[in-house]
Amino acid sequence: MGRWICCLCSRVADPLMLLLVLALISNPSTAATASPSVPHIKPSYSFGRTFLGLDKCNACIGTSICKKFFKEEIRFDTWLSSHLKLPPSSLLSYSGNYTDDAKSWRLVDITRLTSKYQHDRADKRICTSLLKSKTCSLERALRRTQRFQKWLRAKRLTPDLVQGLSSPMLRCPSQRLLDRIVRRYAEVPDAGSIYMDHLTDRDKLRLLYTLAVNSHPILLQIFPDVEGWPFPRYLGSCGRLVVSASTRPLRDFFGTAPEVATDLALQLLAVLRSMGTNDLNYFFYFTRVDAGTFGVFSNGHLFIRDASTLGIIDKEEGSQLIDGQQEYKDIFSCLTADCQSPFLSCDSIKEEHSLVMVCQELLPKLLTGKFQPPVQEKIDTFLQRCGRGLGSDRGVSEAITELAEILKPLRSCDSRFAYRYPDCRYSDKY
Repeated sequence: MGRWICCLCSRVADPLMLLLVLALISNPSTAATASPSVPHIKPSYSFGRTFLGLDKCNACIGTSICKKFFKEEIRFDTWLSSHLKLPPSSLLSYSGNYTDDAKSWRLVDITRLTSKYQHDRADKRICTSLLKSKTCSLERALRRTQRFQKWLRAKRLTPDLVQGLSSPMLRCPSQRLLDRIVRRYAEVPDAGSIYMDHLTDRDKLRLLYTLAVNSHPILLQIFPDVEGWPFPRYLGSCGRLVVSASTRPLRDFFGTAPEVATDLALQLLAVLRSMGTNDLNYFFYFTRVDAGTFGVFSNGHLFIRDASTLGIIDKEEGSQLIDGQQEYKDIFSCLTADCQSPFLSCDSIKEEHSLVMVCQELLPKLLTGKFQPPVQEKIDTFLQRCGRGLGSDRGVSEAITELAEILKPLRSCDSRFAYRYPDCRYSDKY
């Protein structure tokens, strides 16, 4: 061995090479080791605070689900590997996946309460109106307003604190409805109290901001699906993004098979009936409907996908905000709506309001040209009558019953309607 080393040494001119050779001989295990190990770095998805809207908090919706985003337990459908960029921030909604155990995933909708353009325009309006500047701290500006100062002093959310907000839900508020909002506000630990003692200043600003921009997530929280209300499940908010259970918009089903269209139309009528008659004695009405107002879950169950245009009248207590108070306007009245837009009078809302709009905008697209002439003629005649208004001689319940009786014989019972199958095989209800 010594002779071999000497021979090798004589051939190695570089002393550093000699030291390396000697080290390899003295420690054979080193020679068997591959290249030095590189620590494994887990791919990480980079969220910008601006994309989420966290840079605008506490003029935002909440932070209850932010950990899910940062732990990669909420992912966008197109965001499958770390080298892909975030989707465009200009979109109003995104399809995503949600997990609790990193093994099973379920579809969710990730939405903005309004477009980023409208958000940015509202932010500029806050700065220019309140601080006479193009940029500012939104939170500091909104905290100085007279309305928020009243919120800070208030122990209970009362009608005068929400007067003039553009949300249809708050145009005819009752104390009972406002108490329900405070008691069930999901962005804070549940206190089960109608008093706002458990809300911090930050919580109050977030609640006020959400009600001023879009009441959709509040409706999902105070009328949850687990209690039988026709809304998708609210999962949480992060900055200015809201996460809820996924539904496909009704527009995707306008060209569907006759039996599917029949089932969806009957569900639509059932939702309208429940909006006027329910155990809590609230009357829900739409100020506007379109092809995205309703959505359908993967099991075929129809829900209200967009609750932003829903108004509520308390049939038990009535409105505690007189029409004169509705005209009060401030910066919170103008975040997403034209400050000059007139309010609907609470007394002007009729029970047929929502049914007539659905007969005009949705049912014709769902049911026209789907059935054989005798049945199709009956449907078309009803929709024409309904679209013109029901008149004083016919109530909403009777009109819904009439159309339902035409459609029920056309309904089928098979696995396409998972929400009621196989129950429909053994029940006269279907």
